[in-house]
Amino acid sequence: MTAVQEPTALWRQLQATASVIAAVRKGASGTAALDAVPSGLRPGVQSLAFYVWRNLGRAQSLRSALVSRAPAPAIDALLCVALALLWNPGESPYDAFTLVNQAVEALKRNPQSRAQANFVNACLRRFLRERAQLLATTDGDLEALWNYPRWWIERVRRDHPQHWQTVLRAGNAHAPMTLRVHARHCSAQDYVLRLQSVGIAARQGEGAAVMLERPVPVTQLPGFGDGWVAVQDAAAQSAAPLLLQGLGQRPRILDACAAPGGKTAHLLEASDASVVALEIDGARLHRIQDNLQRLGLQAQVIQGDAARPQDWWDGALFDGILLDAPCTASGIVRRHPDIRWLRRESDSGQLAALQSQILQSLWPLLRTGGHMVYCTCSIFRVEGEQQIQNFLARHTDARLCPSPGHLLPGGGAADGAVYDNSSHDHDGFYYALLEKNAA
Repeated sequence: MTAVQEPTALWRQLQATASVIAAVRKGASGTAALDAVPSGLRPGVQSLAFYVWRNLGRAQSLRSALVSRAPAPAIDALLCVALALLWNPGESPYDAFTLVNQAVEALKRNPQSRAQANFVNACLRRFLRERAQLLATTDGDLEALWNYPRWWIERVRRDHPQHWQTVLRAGNAHAPMTLRVHARHCSAQDYVLRLQSVGIAARQGEGAAVMLERPVPVTQLPGFGDGWVAVQDAAAQSAAPLLLQGLGQRPRILDACAAPGGKTAHLLEASDASVVALEIDGARLHRIQDNLQRLGLQAQVIQGDAARPQDWWDGALFDGILLDAPCTASGIVRRHPDIRWLRRESDSGQLAALQSQILQSLWPLLRTGGHMVYCTCSIFRVEGEQQIQNFLARHTDARLCPSPGHLLPGGGAADGAVYDNSSHDHDGFYYALLEKNAA
């Protein structure tokens, strides 16, 4: 007889969620913090954590209105988790009575926090009594209204003055599950029909993209195990076609900073290119190899630092280079809502310096007449347009070709871009296509 598994108590999930929120506040990524959660708790905790991150600005503002001085980090994390789940009852997955009861229980069950249970109980019950007044008080706080750090809001408003509200709203939405169909196996149009035949609603996007109406486990996707399809956002699918245009037959291509290998695979699916996939992180290197193996593709996968080609380059020039540079990932917050609370205002400047260093290091590896695609999954101009303008000012042998520029989430292509994603449903990205000319 199979034992019936008891549902996990909500207080345990709240405990674990508070630990995840506290870990990100200390500088851990949301992915790493969630990986530390016991596997049995992880799905529920991830769902709660994502909800909290999308409501954390309001929760922190309410906590400030309720408490003159922030409590200890662990207590503050639990209090903010509860407030994030309480403040909007129309969207919260739990009723107010259950949430307050289980939040207090979570504190009582931990000897280190038991003494603060009455304090948190009083805060939460006061919030329920004075909800309308407290919400009105916090409505004047930009962080409460938008659920991003103030510096982030001000940066987006400065960088995209015509679209900043759309961009912020899009970052709080749920991202669609988007697939890239392996063109050598099947067309995107035919794959939509295959999905419909097994009861999965989907629509065709641009190129090889297919958007699912609802996310499903990859094991339910027809042909996934045989390499017919991969999961990749629509904006990320622009990289390979942009680089391959005009490169000719069998180009030699470097995919720098290649993990997890989605763009490497797309290059190989769409051409007869010889691809060198470079990655500095040994653990992430294995993800490239695993993805290529599932898709039935081959590349030369090597470990190395893109900023130090002298350590790994064999001296043979490349026809094309794809540089998906390290960045703040500010364009993918709908998929990783922890990023806005993990990043600091100074990060974009530090990452821009690294991007510049990598650009400088890789440019000599490109043959005259070759193409480089520089891209980041960032909406900040310092990591996109400003980076490329600075590069062009230093390199008379570089020409900017027609390029997508900044792709803004939720609104299609940015003003002046040549790219048009008819679905208007993609992550935030920046793309520049550079051609190397004689100096």
